[in-house]
Amino acid sequence: MNFAYSNRCKELQTRLLAFMDEHVYPNEKAFKQEVDENGRQHGNRWLPTRLVERLKPLARQQGLWNLFLPRSERAPEGLSNLDYAPLCEIMGRVAWAPEVFNCSAPDTGNMETLERYGLEEHKRQWLAPLLNGEIRSAFAMTEPDVASSDATNVATRIRRDGDSYVIDGHKWWISGAGDPRCRLFIVMGKTDPDADRHKQQSMILVPADTPGITVKRPLPVFGYDDAPHGHCEIVFEKVRVPASNILLGEGRGFEIAQGRLGPGRIHHCMRAIGVAERALELMCRRLDSRVAFGRKISEQGVWRERIAESRIRIDTARLLTLKTAWLMDTVGNKQAQSEIAMIKVLAPTVAQQVLDWAIQAHGAAGVSDDFPLAYQWAGNRTLRLADGPDEVHRNAIAKLELTKYQ
Repeated sequence: MNFAYSNRCKELQTRLLAFMDEHVYPNEKAFKQEVDENGRQHGNRWLPTRLVERLKPLARQQGLWNLFLPRSERAPEGLSNLDYAPLCEIMGRVAWAPEVFNCSAPDTGNMETLERYGLEEHKRQWLAPLLNGEIRSAFAMTEPDVASSDATNVATRIRRDGDSYVIDGHKWWISGAGDPRCRLFIVMGKTDPDADRHKQQSMILVPADTPGITVKRPLPVFGYDDAPHGHCEIVFEKVRVPASNILLGEGRGFEIAQGRLGPGRIHHCMRAIGVAERALELMCRRLDSRVAFGRKISEQGVWRERIAESRIRIDTARLLTLKTAWLMDTVGNKQAQSEIAMIKVLAPTVAQQVLDWAIQAHGAAGVSDDFPLAYQWAGNRTLRLADGPDEVHRNAIAKLELTKYQ
């Protein structure tokens, strides 16, 4: 196994670190203030921020754009999964930073889907403006009325009607659906309830301005509405789109989902490692700057134990993530499915524990918004559910392990 980063990756890493130091970290409070001001002045916290829009051209000028998409003629700047890993980790240290570089979910997964499975007309209409950062998109899979951890339960109907498909269903936790720039939904639903269990589902492209789509409400996470990105509950009622909008054909939804979710899951893990690294940094700085009972808190045994354990766990998660990225690059996503499942369990769990210790180290300040820790804790906790809950991944890992001995 060779985890060495390319010279191009190292150069981009240096550039990205400098960009974060100059433009992102100093503007964390300004971002929050602008979101709040949009809510007060315009009554709409979901408006895009001027701050992020101002930074995007700067990132693009420095070659820090569309780095996530490998093997695409439309995005020649795209890196391998291995080379993207350290850059995605750096972006993940601030929740809104990935958008600055056009590397934010769910757009990255949707762009990968369009690149791998879309028709040329789909790519011209949707992929090109997404790669240019002109629009945003959403992925509609999870539903409130079924256990969506088993995707065969997804009940949204996609029925053929002449030259069209008609979509009826109820979705929620749809990331980015409240963004006024969201122009496209990729919707997973059932085209044939009588087919084989894993051939019932399909994916279809649905323009966001199609009649019959109702965004009911934003869904808060531990009290955060997560504007201006966030997650929404959506109803599709007799939504009609051209039959050519189906991806790959009827019954191919699971196939597409596996191709989409592999890269999406590893990107989440890369960003989670960045969150954990930042939490450890903030924890160390806080402990070294505070005195209790006559000595620095950083000198007390319990905190040295936690610092050491944090470093061990973060490096463990990073190494497994790099191995997974290397496998995805060399033998493909399917051959790396066990490792993808393992990192999806490990990385968010590690980040959650380090965040918890960092919050504890900050005392009452840790649960305030003076530091990013509480918000990161809330966001990271959702990762143990997003793109498949821990239990599903652990079951998959166990099944793959058992097959070795059967």
